[in-house]
Amino acid sequence: MSESAPPGFMGSMKRRRLGAVAVVAATAITMTTLAAMPASGHPDAPSPNNGPNPIGVGPLPITFDLTDKNGGWFDSGLNLFGSTSLAVGVLPRVGVPNVGIPTIGGPVLPTDLSLVNNVLGGLFGGGGSSLGLGKVLGGEGGGLTDLLGLDSTLAAVQGLAKSSPKAAPKAAEAKKLIGELKTTVASMPAGAPVDLTSLPVGVDLMGVLESLSDFAVKGPPVTVTFNVDPAKSEGIRNPIGLIAPEGADNFPYMDNGGAFYGKKTIQLTEPGLYAFTDSVAPYMLGAVVVDDPLTLGLDFGEKLVVNGKPEAVPSNADIIQRLVNAFFTITNPNNWQQFSNTKEVSWNPVQPPAPILQYDADGKPVLIPNLDAYYDKKFSYPRKLPALKAPTTPGVGEVWIATQMEDYAGKTKHGSITKINAENWTIDRKIAAPEINLNNVHNMWTDKNYKYIYGNEWFDNETDVFDRATGKFIRSLEVGPNPAHVMTRPGNDNLTIGINAGTDIVEATPGATKIIQRIHVDPDSGITPHPHAHWTSHDGKTVVAPNTMTDEAVIVDLDSGKVRHEPVGAFPIATSMTPDSKKAYMSNFLGMSVSCVSLEEDACATPDGGVAKNSTIDLWENYDTQTGPEKGKPWGGLTIQLPVSPDGKALLAVNTLSQTVNVIDPKTNKVIKDLPCNAGCHGANFGAKKGGGYYAYVSNKFSNATQVIDIDPNNDGDISDAAIAGQLVLGPTSDTKMDDKLVAHPGQGGQGVLAIPLVYNGWSQEIPTAWRKGLTCEQINPISKSAC
Repeated sequence: MSESAPPGFMGSMKRRRLGAVAVVAATAITMTTLAAMPASGHPDAPSPNNGPNPIGVGPLPITFDLTDKNGGWFDSGLNLFGSTSLAVGVLPRVGVPNVGIPTIGGPVLPTDLSLVNNVLGGLFGGGGSSLGLGKVLGGEGGGLTDLLGLDSTLAAVQGLAKSSPKAAPKAAEAKKLIGELKTTVASMPAGAPVDLTSLPVGVDLMGVLESLSDFAVKGPPVTVTFNVDPAKSEGIRNPIGLIAPEGADNFPYMDNGGAFYGKKTIQLTEPGLYAFTDSVAPYMLGAVVVDDPLTLGLDFGEKLVVNGKPEAVPSNADIIQRLVNAFFTITNPNNWQQFSNTKEVSWNPVQPPAPILQYDADGKPVLIPNLDAYYDKKFSYPRKLPALKAPTTPGVGEVWIATQMEDYAGKTKHGSITKINAENWTIDRKIAAPEINLNNVHNMWTDKNYKYIYGNEWFDNETDVFDRATGKFIRSLEVGPNPAHVMTRPGNDNLTIGINAGTDIVEATPGATKIIQRIHVDPDSGITPHPHAHWTSHDGKTVVAPNTMTDEAVIVDLDSGKVRHEPVGAFPIATSMTPDSKKAYMSNFLGMSVSCVSLEEDACATPDGGVAKNSTIDLWENYDTQTGPEKGKPWGGLTIQLPVSPDGKALLAVNTLSQTVNVIDPKTNKVIKDLPCNAGCHGANFGAKKGGGYYAYVSNKFSNATQVIDIDPNNDGDISDAAIAGQLVLGPTSDTKMDDKLVAHPGQGGQGVLAIPLVYNGWSQEIPTAWRKGLTCEQINPISKSAC
């Protein structure tokens, strides 16, 4: 199926202009023609630019190239509504030789116009232009498409009538009902879902289309190929399913062999929404909508399954809407948030102005005429992003954040490390390292003398070493495919490195001069576990890491090399420990929960007030998959990093879907409250606050800002008053020291966070003398009261 890594390889413009039209022509193309003449971009097409296919009809496959480029991590070969990660497939109907490519565009108009006005009124006098996608997709230059996708449905119906005389009467009835439906919905707003069963003409039309389906059985599946080419992705990848229609064959398309170079092909047999992620870097997303030509709009399917949750949900469920909304924020760089330090900014992300067919909890079909208009209402777009203000109380030392999406003139790969001076809240330095083409640096740490900054190239195979004071590159150590997190061992200062796309925890010498040992974290299962964000104990003896592919926590004894496993939730991705190293916490990215794992005696609080070996913190206790979160109560979705404060007072769980930070009491494992974060909130780590206490610094992948959280503003031991102390824009200023010219996405891509001095127990006692100035005794000895 696939090739493993080689041996030894370690739209800024919102769509509100009257008359502007974004369309893809629903051109009727016969199956035999498609089979004989592959579309442009198909590997077999006579084209000088062979590449991915964004449209699949019958035997013509869809191909995603997995790449390192921003927003194009799953590259379908076509930019649809600002995203290159979306493709559309038509599920063939045998007996329907005249199948139209489904309508995936629509008029780009204000939502207060009627549907018919959106389709017919005022469009040709506004000077708007088509995106010209019709020719790309096999049509003859685009043109105005029906907002409801009725023209493509009508084309399928008429094709069926031509191929089967017995179907002709029903086809004629369907044509008449389609015209009546247009008239019926004329006064309805484009952003309001239409319950088709509430309209007599809707009920009649669906009944006729169902009857016509008897003349056209489903044909072969839609083929999707994932291509991981080292020329486009230096890191190896492992695409898996995130969403699929209920009953989809082989979902979630897991591969025990792990990440690879080469190709992986799957077959999509059911109409509906399919979404994919990379199990190495799960913010990389791709999607395919497989459309049945004998339905209205683009099919999301009746029920959908989300990886990690066993129960299928209706396709109009809140969880599906949130994931789809997040998809278009993540995969369209023009939708990323861009804050300002000086003024309020409007954020108005674009979604496809496309007709979508969903189903509600009662199984009733619901047609959303314009997904963009609907999401504007549901998610309150446009929103005002306030002018940001720094905390009034300074921090101590420095904060380094991986700004992974920044682009620089002197290199082809993305990313930099941004240094914040926490004493005055200025952006002091950026390390882009063009001399090594630094590739998506992900997480950082420092040595006990604070001489070095260690950074892992997540999309490559190296741990890099930089001079902390000057930002100069010193050396790279080849460690393994897609290294994610790096820490040091208190005591001997050796590095511990998680090989995210592989099997190992690697230990290296101080300064990353050579590898000391590799410890296979799952030697017996035969599965490549993809260990991601690990944590090292305060005594330097133990590493705990999430085995993403096996839903386990792995506990590694660094001295003996022995490993043991504990079950946790779905797709664990990050780890933390309490300062006494008696228990570890694991974020279950697809399990919508946090797992507590005891490392010695039973130490995990349970919901009934007891203590157990392991326990689970349910972040969906106040969330209903169909209706959404309970107002005013905390919840979290797609949790990533989750540090415990150095004094053990608070556990913070950073949630990229809900855009919340859960404040959790580690003594009780109860969620105390939520705090807001930005689009794609991801990383967090603690640093010292001037005068005592701690700040947590929260990074955001799809925002140019970072939040600073004070977990206990009045230092009374009660974390219920935890609050956002301030926010900072991470783009450079005229005073920022730079080693290359920044050309795009300033401050974007916040991932790993490192605060210096290291104030976690075990590291805090090793703080160099020169760095102890400004720290309290309690910050140097966070859990040893007798020392102060």
